Amino acid sequence: MKQRFLSCLVAAFVSLAAMAEVKYVFYFIGDGMGVNQINVTETYLAAIKGKIGFEPILMSSLPVVGLVNTYSATNGVTDSAAGGTALACGKKTKNGAIGVLEDLQTPCTSIAVWAQKAGAAVGVATTVAITHATPASFYGHQPSRNMYYELGQDLCRSGFDFFAGCDFHRPNTKEGEPSLREQAKAAGYTILTGGYKEYEKKGRKADKLILLQSDYQNEKLGSDHLPYALDQDKNDLTLEQITRAGINYLMGKQKNGFFFQIEGGMIDYACHRNDIGNAINEVLDFDKAIKVAYEFYQQHPDETIIVISADHETGGLVMGKGPYELHTDLLRFQHKSTDELKWMLGEQYKKAPKKFTWAAVEKVLKEQMGFGAGIQLTDKQQERIQRRWNAIEKAMADNDKVQDRINDLGETTKHILSEVALISWASGGHSNGYVPVYAIGPGTEVFQGRIDNIEIAPAMAKIAGYKAE
Repeated sequence: MKQRFLSCLVAAFVSLAAMAEVKYVFYFIGDGMGVNQINVTETYLAAIKGKIGFEPILMSSLPVVGLVNTYSATNGVTDSAAGGTALACGKKTKNGAIGVLEDLQTPCTSIAVWAQKAGAAVGVATTVAITHATPASFYGHQPSRNMYYELGQDLCRSGFDFFAGCDFHRPNTKEGEPSLREQAKAAGYTILTGGYKEYEKKGRKADKLILLQSDYQNEKLGSDHLPYALDQDKNDLTLEQITRAGINYLMGKQKNGFFFQIEGGMIDYACHRNDIGNAINEVLDFDKAIKVAYEFYQQHPDETIIVISADHETGGLVMGKGPYELHTDLLRFQHKSTDELKWMLGEQYKKAPKKFTWAAVEKVLKEQMGFGAGIQLTDKQQERIQRRWNAIEKAMADNDKVQDRINDLGETTKHILSEVALISWASGGHSNGYVPVYAIGPGTEVFQGRIDNIEIAPAMAKIAGYKAE
C-alpha cells in the first residue's frame, strides 16, 4: 500500500512538473461543431473510399476525449455569445451577452487576459469577423453581441498581439466616429489585407498585427466571413494560413510563450443553412488548421497543449432518415456551397439575362452539385427543381425579385443533397447536443469524461500557470 502511495505521489509530481513547463497553449473552437458533425465527416471520408465505418481525422485521434455540456445561465440551448463566454471566461451568462455575467453589467475576464497578465503573447483568430461572438468573448465586455462597434473598441483596447479573420463586422456603425480600422491603427495595430503573402513580407516586424482577407472578398461577403472551404481559390486567406502566420508571429514576440485561440466559425454557418457537404468541408478545413498546431506540438511536446471544443451544436444533425443506410459518398459531387451557388447564378443572370436559360442553370447544377452527374434525382426531386426554375422564369418576365427566386432554387438543392445522403436536420438553429473536447499535452487528461463548458478555461489556465480571475 505504501509503495503504491509513493508511486502515485511521484506520478503527481511528474505531472505537475510537466504542467509547469507548458509555454504554448492552443485553444481551438469549432463553432456549431457537435459530436455528429465529427461523426458525419469521418463517415464521409470512409464512404468515399468505399467503406462502411469511419476514417478518423486528426482532432478525434488525439489521446484525450470528452463530452461537454453547453447550456447557458438562462437557456437550455445556448447561443454563441453565452457559449463563447463560458469557454473563454469559465462563467455562465445570459444568451446574447459577451464577457459579462448574467446581470449584464459585471465583467468577467478570459483566459486570454489571464495569459497576457502572465507575460504570454496572445492571439485571437477566426474564419468569421473578429468582432463576432466567439472571438469577442476573449476580449469584449458588452451586454449584447450585436454591439459590434463597441466590441471593436474593446478589441483595440485589449492590447493583444495578434488578431486574424475576415474584418471587423459593421466597422462604421457609429456616425461621425472614426472607423474601427482607424481606431485599431491608432492603438498601434498594423492591418494587412493581402493574405498570407503580405504577412510574409510585412507582418513579422509589426508591433501588433491584424491580418484580414482582401477588401474584394469583404465586399462580396459583407465583412462577415472568409470564403467557405468549398469556395476558396488560391488567393483567399485560409484558417490554415492564419494559424501558420499566428504561430510564426507570436513566437517572434519572444514573450513568456503564447496563448492562441483559433475559431472555425463557419462550421456553424454551414449547419445553420443545413448545407451538409459544405459543413463536412468546414470540419475538414478546421482540422487542417489543427494539423498546423499539431506540427508545432511535435516540436515542443513537453511545452505545448492543444485543446479543441465547441460552443454548441448547430442544426440538430442526425445521420439517417429512416432507412438503415447512408449515402454520404454522394456528397463528393458537391463542389460549391449553396451560398456560392446562389451568387454564381445571380451573377450569370446580371451579366447576360438573355442567356440565362434552363440549359445554363442545369449545366451549373450538374457541374457544382452533381445533379445528373453522380447524383441521379428522383422524378419528384426533378419536379421540385423544375418548379423553382419556372418561378425564376416568371420573375424574369415580370422583372421582379429574380435573385429571390434564384435563392429559392439554391435552398431546394441543399435539401435534396441531404435527402440523397440520408441526412436529417432538426432545425436551422442550435441544439443542446453534446459537443466534444479533444486534447493533447501535459495535464490535459483532466478533460476526459463528461465536463461542463465552464470547466475548460480554468483547467487550461492551471496547466499553463495562468492565474484565473
